Amino acid sequence: MLLPIPLLGLVIGVLIGISMPYVFPVGYSTYVGIAILACADSVLGGIKSSLHGQFQLNVFLSGFIGNAILAMGLVYLGEKLNLSLYIAAIVVFGSRFFQNFAEIRRFLLNRGEKKDKIHSEENVEKGK
Repeated sequence: MLLPIPLLGLVIGVLIGISMPYVFPVGYSTYVGIAILACADSVLGGIKSSLHGQFQLNVFLSGFIGNAILAMGLVYLGEKLNLSLYIAAIVVFGSRFFQNFAEIRRFLLNRGEKKDKIHSEENVEKGK
């Protein structure tokens, strides 16, 4: 199971971010915030797919980088058009973030119940 890869990347990234003395200029704060949200969504998606046994590193990396670039591009386009398009990115990536978290939580909480349910169905078929 490849669960440690995205989780390890998340932990390393958070530790590097906390230890960096660099402060982003105020003008870039929206870009950085949206990029972090998009990348966090990709990490949770990677964890979810790993739990389901469908993790592919190339899909994860392309989604991680692609989501961040797409989100920042949306913010840039919104600034040029004088629209608040960053809100669309917040809504989309925020909802996906919570959806992925909910699926991971359900998977982890129901992991033991599925085995018990299978065994109880086998017992019913055998007449026990």
